[in-house]
Amino acid sequence: MTQREMTRLIVIHQTIDKVITIREAAELLDLSERQVIRLKKGVLEEGDAFIIHKNRGRKPKHAFSDEFKETIVDLKKSEEYRDVNFSHFVDLLAEKGVEVSYSSVYRILTEAGISSPRKHREHKAHRRRERMPRKGMLVQIDASKHDWIDGLPPFTLHGAIDDATGEILALFFTQEECMEGYFEIIRQIASNYGVPLSLYSDRHTIFVSPNDGKLSIEEQLAGKTANLTQFGRAMEELGINIIKAKSPQAKGRVERLWNTLQDRLKAELKIYGVDSIEAANAFLPRFIESYNKRFGVEPADPQPAFRPLDPDVNLDYILCIKEYRTIIESSAFSYKGKYYQLVKDGKKAPAMPKAKLTVLFSPKIGVKALYGGVVYDTLLLQDRPKKQALEQPDHKPDKKRNPVKPAPDHPWKQQPQKRPRISYEESDREILEMLGQLFNSTRAWA
Repeated sequence: MTQREMTRLIVIHQTIDKVITIREAAELLDLSERQVIRLKKGVLEEGDAFIIHKNRGRKPKHAFSDEFKETIVDLKKSEEYRDVNFSHFVDLLAEKGVEVSYSSVYRILTEAGISSPRKHREHKAHRRRERMPRKGMLVQIDASKHDWIDGLPPFTLHGAIDDATGEILALFFTQEECMEGYFEIIRQIASNYGVPLSLYSDRHTIFVSPNDGKLSIEEQLAGKTANLTQFGRAMEELGINIIKAKSPQAKGRVERLWNTLQDRLKAELKIYGVDSIEAANAFLPRFIESYNKRFGVEPADPQPAFRPLDPDVNLDYILCIKEYRTIIESSAFSYKGKYYQLVKDGKKAPAMPKAKLTVLFSPKIGVKALYGGVVYDTLLLQDRPKKQALEQPDHKPDKKRNPVKPAPDHPWKQQPQKRPRISYEESDREILEMLGQLFNSTRAWA
């Protein structure tokens, strides 16, 4: 009999002996008067044992068997589930068809001396920003480098999470944080959901030019702006706005996602025997589906904000590196120290020398070129094409021409006649005579 039951028995005997009233006994035991009357009647009819609960010492009908408890404990101690936290362990059991509550698992494992490898830290009060009302209005993107697979060097997981629902929209593994990884998650989002309105990212140089915010007032007044990065240029072509966070706490939703994935995703990669980056990328769609089913929430407005992707838009020609080059001889151009030739239907495409073109490059499409509004394939050349010389007419006379000499009486051979030379004395005398004649004629007129 417990101390509480002994107290009840003493008070009930006092009511039987009429020391206290039913109302006073109810106040002392914090029970209703009806319960006190029931206890008093039971003690009178069945004795003091009536105070003891009838289920004491009896095993409940819904209690787990000892064999079931041992199975749960053995699974948790196994190599596969050793690093799984209690909540994740419950979800994995449900996937195997074993429905058991978290409290039951916690009680079974705690009684066996097993503690969760991931304990909740002390809660810190933060003022959280309200979620966006519609799915697709704001997508938070980031990357996390971690030892995702035991036995392999750490590698990077790129991810995107929707702000309104908390659902994972895309995940992709690469060796390091890179532009190709972010291009791939944008490709997954646009292909599966549509084009989001905006992205929320940190200030990594993939998203922001190093010169951003460093222009002087004179340069800004002159209209100079920092160049877009390749990722920023691609997002501008898709009409997606990029919002740059000033601190990790500003994009706390995706930061908290990494804490969850570093625990749950790593454990599941180990459980399903994933041992390479390629196999991990193939496993991610299955994980995303189960994660969203478990942690996704309904948005305030059920109408999504994703824009449908134009069927005429080729994502491969947007999610790539674009650089400008000049055409040289033979429809060729140089790129990264190599020479490429424009090709269409397996043949050299015509192009004007010194014209401009745009080179498109990504690991997915290789090297292509945009010229005259058309995307051409390229052919790698071994050497720089030589400049072609102008073709001269191949005309040779049948016989050697003899030079023709002019005749002796030809005008070219005639000596020019010399004009008579007039001496200065003769010319002066003639002038004096003319002046004299003019003077005489003037006097006669007068």
